[in-house]
Amino acid sequence: MRILLIAGAFNSLTQRVYAELGERGHQLSVELVTRETPLPEVVRRHSPDLIVAPMLKTAVPREVWSACTCLIVHPGPVGDRGPSSVDWAVHLGAERWGVTVLQANDEMDAGDVWAAADCPVPEVGKSDLYRNEIADAAIEAVLSAVARVASGTHRPQPQTALPDAARTGLPDAGRAALPEAVRTGRPRPPFRQDLRRIDWRSDPTDTVVRKLRAADSQPGVRDELLGDIWHLHGGHPEATLTGRPGELLATRCGAICRATADGAVWIPELRPPRAPGEPGTLKLPATLALGDRLPPLPEVPAPLGPGDGPRTWSDIRYREDGAAGFLEFSFPGGAMSTGHCRRLLAAYRHACARPTSVLVLGGRRDFFSNGIHLHVIEAAADPAEESWANINAMDDLVHAVLTTTDRLVVAALGGNAAAGGAMLALAADEVWCRSAVVLNPHYRLMGLYGSEYWTYTLPGRTGPEVAGQLTARALPMTAAAGARLGLVDRIIDCPAQDFAAQTGRLAARLASAPATQARIAAKKAARERDEAERPLAAHREHELDRMHRIFFDPDAPYHALRRAFVRKEPAAATPSHLNSPPVGT
Repeated sequence: MRILLIAGAFNSLTQRVYAELGERGHQLSVELVTRETPLPEVVRRHSPDLIVAPMLKTAVPREVWSACTCLIVHPGPVGDRGPSSVDWAVHLGAERWGVTVLQANDEMDAGDVWAAADCPVPEVGKSDLYRNEIADAAIEAVLSAVARVASGTHRPQPQTALPDAARTGLPDAGRAALPEAVRTGRPRPPFRQDLRRIDWRSDPTDTVVRKLRAADSQPGVRDELLGDIWHLHGGHPEATLTGRPGELLATRCGAICRATADGAVWIPELRPPRAPGEPGTLKLPATLALGDRLPPLPEVPAPLGPGDGPRTWSDIRYREDGAAGFLEFSFPGGAMSTGHCRRLLAAYRHACARPTSVLVLGGRRDFFSNGIHLHVIEAAADPAEESWANINAMDDLVHAVLTTTDRLVVAALGGNAAAGGAMLALAADEVWCRSAVVLNPHYRLMGLYGSEYWTYTLPGRTGPEVAGQLTARALPMTAAAGARLGLVDRIIDCPAQDFAAQTGRLAARLASAPATQARIAAKKAARERDEAERPLAAHREHELDRMHRIFFDPDAPYHALRRAFVRKEPAAATPSHLNSPPVGT
């Protein structure tokens, strides 16, 4: 079918819907819409068989939905309505949730139901839940709905006509786990800041963490800190540090620790409020955001070992299972600042000093990596210098992976990867992806040539012609498409919560396989041959020469594109590349 995707942004879910529908042979076009978009005119121009809206904050005009079937993806169970569905799921402590694909009509989220799917709600932040369990359920429901539309025989059901189990989108056991406000499926208001407010004097740690997780990426929890107003982003429980409720206790790797009524929480990022009419503000590591306002606090080292002790937070962990080592990391939004890269490199060197034959890099759920940290760069006194420091730190990390010749290295992607983060994965000997992963192995949309030795690894896996197509077309792809093109070696079809365990079993099996030592020897020989043909230093010099010219040219598009991205400036029009044929489909 000719399917038009309309969305407020080409976000993670929209990208995944685009990639999954493309995998199934549909002819796709994309339009990014705002309240000012002349949607009827846009739809007439595309003349689609079907419209799908994976993420839309504006109403679809009657002129559009009365002329063409328009499917709205609502991240809530059948009967749920309102713009803050996932926020409510996390805040209310729901054990299960759902996604509904419904037909647009005059009332938001009230149309007839084409498909619904349910999912578990693990104890993670809202954005992690949205990119994983919610996205998995959304794809299941979208694919079912699209197939039903294509059949020409299915008729969607009014929400009020569905039995109770179908109205919630959940089986009886799942519905019983939901709070009453959710089980009845009644509309709920937007989740505003007065509902998110933390009472530091009386709220226990679990309550504070839940409030922070329900707002982790956007909008954050508005709060007073050190005499100023901030939005707090992300929350992790701390079991050993205590103090006067609301007091700052310590710092760790850019995060701050703040006392609750019965313990403490780690808050990784802060963002100042946005003034009316002003550009969006920057979400930064908490200590960087506070700057000179931060009082003297102890820097409590992050534990590197496995998290089987008292509850605490660390963004990098290392553990072993026999001859397999696992270096797990998770940075907010997948962004890796200069400091993140240097700390991960130190941990990688520690892991390489251990007596293992397989080292798994990654392995946690959610983002693997999205490359350099554009927010930190934008906030720097000299963004060009910080860009240069950040890309060199990324290159140092990738170089360490590429030159590891005494063991096999596996990049385990439980979540999406893009730009330099995708190239970090390609530096490993094998790339293992959860089946739901979306890959964006390109840099062009940020006006960058790219580094991370991509001119060595990407053509080495796909061949020069396909590598050129991937970097030029700049389109998202599924893990399955990546496997066909040579970017992915193993696809693990499992829920997000099971990825670490599945990866662990496979890595232990690889470490004990009789052929592994021979593979390590062959890997070392191949690296030596490649080095003799063209040294890694030559690739790095070529890439960084191009990057240096971009970074230090104030008129280079990179600077305006970076600023628009981090400050969430709306796109003036839909980028033309979104209506190009996907690579690998």
